Amino acid sequence: MNDNTIDSLREALRHSPDNTPLRLLLAETLLAMNRLEEAEAEYTALLKSSGDTKIKIGLARVFFKKENYSACNVILEEVIENGTRDVNVFTLYAKGLLRENVIGKAIDAYKKALAIDPNHFDEELDSHLRLKGSNEAQEPEEAEIDSRFLQKPTVNFSDVGGMETVKKEIELKIIKPLLHPELYKAYGKKVGGGILLYGPPGCGKTYLAKATAGQVRAKFINVGLNDILDMWVGNSEKNLHEIFELARRNVPCVLFVDEIDALGASRSDMKQSSGRHLINQFLQELDGIENGNEGVLVLGATNTPWNLDPAFRRPGRFDRIIFVPPPDEATRESILRLKLKDKPVEAIDYGSVAKKAENYSGADIDAIIDIAIESKLESSFSDGVPRPIETKDLLNAVKKHKASTQEWFMTAKNFALFANDTGLYDDILTFLKIKK
Repeated sequence: MNDNTIDSLREALRHSPDNTPLRLLLAETLLAMNRLEEAEAEYTALLKSSGDTKIKIGLARVFFKKENYSACNVILEEVIENGTRDVNVFTLYAKGLLRENVIGKAIDAYKKALAIDPNHFDEELDSHLRLKGSNEAQEPEEAEIDSRFLQKPTVNFSDVGGMETVKKEIELKIIKPLLHPELYKAYGKKVGGGILLYGPPGCGKTYLAKATAGQVRAKFINVGLNDILDMWVGNSEKNLHEIFELARRNVPCVLFVDEIDALGASRSDMKQSSGRHLINQFLQELDGIENGNEGVLVLGATNTPWNLDPAFRRPGRFDRIIFVPPPDEATRESILRLKLKDKPVEAIDYGSVAKKAENYSGADIDAIIDIAIESKLESSFSDGVPRPIETKDLLNAVKKHKASTQEWFMTAKNFALFANDTGLYDDILTFLKIKK
């Protein structure tokens, strides 16, 4: 296959634009040639007129090759829910889940592939999921757990645009102690502890945590709800303990726990004893009674700090709390420039777009760029020539997509005004320019 093949298929489509099999052949050929952007455009055009499973699987393969594993998995979940028996679909889904570190679901998907075809074998899945002579996938061994979670960040604060106030606070509360442990030791203070990052979703709490680890040249462990929770009694607590042990073996280490409100919800709200057991295990790990946490910095991120069990905020646990607001205007401008860097653009007035996108999170900025791209794709389908994104496209997208942080601030404002005896949410009032 070469460019002549593509040109011939495009020429044939010009004479028969509604020929679905022909367009599908073009999409498959582009995918085989690794021309992924063009393949994605063709599959997307096909989906507008047909919900054929073959088209969806093709688009999922494009996203997998583009390393957009989340989009790949979402499409394949729908295909699987509709009752497919295609071994290759379950295999691709397992690989996508493996790339996202959702190991339990990856094992389940691979098991289903093997149930359909017991003779099926995939070297990558077999080596990562530890199949040993049968259809039964085994739990990863300690070395594999290390390689799955342990990272050496390549980013630091110089890679975080704006957010100077937050970075300064982190430097004073986190970085200085880790860089000067001898001073703390002289005063009998331990280096480590817990910091809670809170704020609206999509504002870069995870990236900030990784940059913090990079700033002090520490190792970084990023875990979320799916990495810890397990359907079997006692396994969630075991998973949590193993992750803390991994951090303790690799000091200095920043252990970042996302969605900590889901793991540490108030015990009074827990209807099941298993949830309470997990919280108690978490508190024990934070205290480091049996195993010292010297040199381990635990960073938690939450969108709803008011749902967190008060026991988590006692001294020695998450006793330091930092508000991560939506990006300011300068930061929004730098995010826009970064996100549009490799896309076709024409004389963008980044400053005016950033100004209009007040209180927009990083995720919101992604959304307005996607909206602008979709409007350009529609006009590009006629001749296959990409139209450059202009300032007006982004401004129109801002009108269509409202800041997702607004709803969060409505809730946060109520807590800051009426449930803030300790001053925990004063930063929210400051950000909203409200005097209590």
